[in-house]
Amino acid sequence: MKTTEAAFFDLDKTVIAKAAMLAFGPKLQKEGMLNRWLVARALWGQIVFRYLGADESRMEKMRETALKVCVGWDKERISSLIDNALSEVIDPLVYAEAVELIESHQDAGRRVYLVSASPEEIVMPLARHLGVEHAIATRARVDNAGKYTGEVEFYSAGEHKVEAIMAEAEAHNLDLEGSFAYSDSVTDLPMLRSVGHPVAVNPDKALSKEATDRGWEIRVFDHPRPLNEERTISAPGPKTVGLGAVGAAAVLGASMWWRSRKLRRRGLFGRAR
Repeated sequence: MKTTEAAFFDLDKTVIAKAAMLAFGPKLQKEGMLNRWLVARALWGQIVFRYLGADESRMEKMRETALKVCVGWDKERISSLIDNALSEVIDPLVYAEAVELIESHQDAGRRVYLVSASPEEIVMPLARHLGVEHAIATRARVDNAGKYTGEVEFYSAGEHKVEAIMAEAEAHNLDLEGSFAYSDSVTDLPMLRSVGHPVAVNPDKALSKEATDRGWEIRVFDHPRPLNEERTISAPGPKTVGLGAVGAAAVLGASMWWRSRKLRRRGLFGRAR
């Protein structure tokens, strides 16, 4: 049987310039599903994640917090909200370089996947929006009424991404040695190691070191811009198998650290741990 090559793209800060969950925060707040404190805490968490590095304990804590916040939310309502707001929220954040690269892999006949720890409610419509046919994403558990229980069926991160990729390789006879993977985070080291052509995109400090030590290609995507309105998306919906700029960000991080410190003193954030 003939083998097929593939290209696996992480989502946050690889295809889009911001964490997808954070990007939809204002919309969820407007709908009354998040309060200002939760939005601020999510922003602070993303800054810590980006500038202090990612590890399994931080990833686990962020996942647990997100699941607790979502308990009782109606899945269909969230899916509809995200689908309707997709162009407004995501289009300005998409890296032009990522879109061009995705299209080049498709033109070469490769199966292209978005592989993200973000929930499928975000990843699937975003993949469809980009013309990507396949997606691996986190699946949250819902009850009989269609509401989130606070538990997860599949967490698409770390080694779990590799498990899903291996399952896809088995099902579709993928040649992983001839395939490509793109990510910005050291937490995706397992995914990058699973293919023959790993590429670090806008890598965090830890991944930059790993990529340099291993002789991997490093790319910088720095042109987020709205998708071309004339671009026609004809691909079917994705199959899911699974939630100066540096200086400005540093200033923002420092200011939020100082504010969080003041809030802790006032007891608004609870006791520091």
